[in-house]
Amino acid sequence: MTSTLPDLVRGWSSWHREREEELRAPHGWLSLTALHWLTPEPAGFDGIPGLWSATPDGVVVTATAADGLVVRSVREPRPIDGTVTLHPVDGLPGSLVERGDAVIEVVRRTDSHAIRVRDPEAITRTAFTGVPTFPVDECWVLDARFEPYADLRPVTVDAVVEGLHHYLTAVGEVRFELYGQEHVLVAMAGKAGGLSLHFRDATSGDSTYPGGRVVRTDDPAPDGTLTLDLNRVVNLPCAFTDFATCPLPPAGNVLSVAVEAGERSPLRPDRA
Repeated sequence: MTSTLPDLVRGWSSWHREREEELRAPHGWLSLTALHWLTPEPAGFDGIPGLWSATPDGVVVTATAADGLVVRSVREPRPIDGTVTLHPVDGLPGSLVERGDAVIEVVRRTDSHAIRVRDPEAITRTAFTGVPTFPVDECWVLDARFEPYADLRPVTVDAVVEGLHHYLTAVGEVRFELYGQEHVLVAMAGKAGGLSLHFRDATSGDSTYPGGRVVRTDDPAPDGTLTLDLNRVVNLPCAFTDFATCPLPPAGNVLSVAVEAGERSPLRPDRA
């Protein structure tokens, strides 16, 4: 053990605790219990009151006050008693309709609309015991270099839902050396700054989730240098639930080596 490993482990442990607490949130990714794709024809769904349909103008919900549906809005909750239209934005968190402790999220994915239920009593949440990980090791903290594109590049990727696509924007490439080989990954901008790298490697489908994992970095230095800490590679929500619509990695973001770092395939109590 070197003098820097204890600091690395302490920092990782704090980060990992926060990561698991975020997953445990009452309406977080572990709370999903259903995903229903909507059509122009109003339809009802088991356990969800009201009628739901998708139109060019948005998602139409028809319910009575007795159904107990409440639209969560910026100003104040708005009970549904009649018909309302919601306008979710593609790729962003959806509009929220509350029913007791559960939340019905209305989402748009490309030209399709869906509703998914977030219930704090979901077994994926109540039986969650943490995310399995590989041991933290300094060998996975790598020096890397970001090479920005002269112009942003649109990237279309498939999703875990067959027939669905995600439309992303690539900002450049990250180069680094691992096992004596140079590797290159296409990078997207991180939601809170920095870069996001979504990739598969030789562990994908074996000890880690088949759809790949993601590692996020801080902003590169002015000369493009950055630190790539693969100990902080994480699963996407689709590793924990069947009701997410996660993207798959961009074409080419496949490492031939095994990245035995970061999060492993999670336990799935819903499949036990």
